[in-house]
This record gives sequence, C-alpha cells and structure tokens, in this order.
Amino acid sequence: MELISEESASELLQAQAHVWNHIFNFINSMTLKCAVQLGIPDVIQKHGKPMTLSELVSALPIHPSKAQYVHRLMRILDNPWSVRPLLLFVLDPVLTKPWDCLSTWFQNDDRSAFSVAHEKTPWEYAGQDPRINNLVNDAMASDSILASKLVVSKCKGIFDGVDSLVDVGGGLGTMAKGIAEAFPHMDCTVFDLPHVVFVGGRTNWWWL
Repeated sequence: MELISEESASELLQAQAHVWNHIFNFINSMTLKCAVQLGIPDVIQKHGKPMTLSELVSALPIHPSKAQYVHRLMRILDNPWSVRPLLLFVLDPVLTKPWDCLSTWFQNDDRSAFSVAHEKTPWEYAGQDPRINNLVNDAMASDSILASKLVVSKCKGIFDGVDSLVDVGGGLGTMAKGIAEAFPHMDCTVFDLPHVVFVGGRTNWWWL
C-alpha cells in the first residue's frame, strides 16, 4: 500500500469525517422522531416541573431493558419551540420515500421525485389521504408560528398603512392569525383548497 504524508493523511481523515457526517446525519432526525413518538415532550410538559431521568423513564412506554438509552434521546430535545408537527411530517415514510427515487427522477421527465415515488403530486396525495393532509397542515401551522413572530417583530414597518391582507395558500391561517393579532386594525383573509380545514375565531380574519 502506498504511503502518504502526514498532511495528506490529515486531509483524507477530515474528508472522510465530512462524508460520514453526511451519511449518518439522518440519525439525529430519526432519533428526534423516536423521542416524539414515545411522547417524551408531552410527558415532560405534563409533569410541570423539573424531572429526573428515572422519573421520565418510569413514565414512558418502553421496555425496562431500554431505560439506559433514554438519556441519549434527551440530548436533542432542548428546544423552546415545538417542531413536533414538522418533524412527524418531514420524516413520514410518504415523504422520505421520494429521496430513494432521486436518481430515477434525474433520468426521466417526472416533475418531482415525489411523483416518481407515488405517481401523483404532493397536493394530490394530501387531497386524497386525510392523514397526510393533517400532517401537512399541522406542520405548516407549526412552522408559521415562529415565522409570524419574526415577521411582526422584524418587518413591522412593511405593514404601515396596510388595511387588508390576503394570504394565498395560507393553510390553517396561522400566519394570518399572527399578523391579525399584532395589527388588530387589519382585515386578514386566507385562501386555500377546500380540503384544508379552517380553525380560528378572530373577528378580523377570514378563510375562503
């Protein structure tokens, strides 16, 4: 085997570590998904006060032999914003399957890898599958909570003098709701597809 210099060996090791990081990056996402499916965030929230690891383990629906591994899951749950809906949507098998069809997509004229995997567009799929439809709406609403807070706090000036706003494709209306609450004088309207369910209650915003 050909010998390489110390400098080349270091560069090769860094390159390999970089590749490995990409190869195994999915582990973080799947571990987080596992924690959510086990109900760890909900258990902690319902506890209402600091919780020891042993208390958490005893409250989870896990096999006793797996208790020693719970602390590994906990290291990635320290986040003040709930990304549970977005995580369950993005890591659902319906959404991950298209990534396995990426090379096929490059070799045909399909518009997306999703179409290769499921023979329909994401919106057609969601319109025919209530479970996926709910996952999409919940995920977009969850993401919009943070986005709306940033919009009204960092871009407040763009709403000066605006009396009405229309959010086209606004889903459950989370973004419109955030804007309407920050600017009570503004009438907000949400347009979306019929299968999108409206949940609200504000008097100055509507869904059509």
